[in-house]
Amino acid sequence: MTDNKTFDELPNDAYVRQSQLIPDPIPLSPATLWREVKAGRFPSPIKLTERCSAWRVVEVRQWMKSKNEAN
Repeated sequence: MTDNKTFDELPNDAYVRQSQLIPDPIPLSPATLWREVKAGRFPSPIKLTERCSAWRVVEVRQWMKSKNEAN
């Protein structure tokens, strides 16, 4: 995240890395996060470079909203 913004302060068109998602706002371990991605239960990241992947904030927010509505 740029400028030390919290997840809630980021615009929807921003990108976040795994280290910016775990453990807050996503309370999963890295291994569980990737299992959820592989199973299609968490959005897939976008490959920014060969060694850098990131998630679109809007997709993570939609996932969080769907989890809250399911509970």
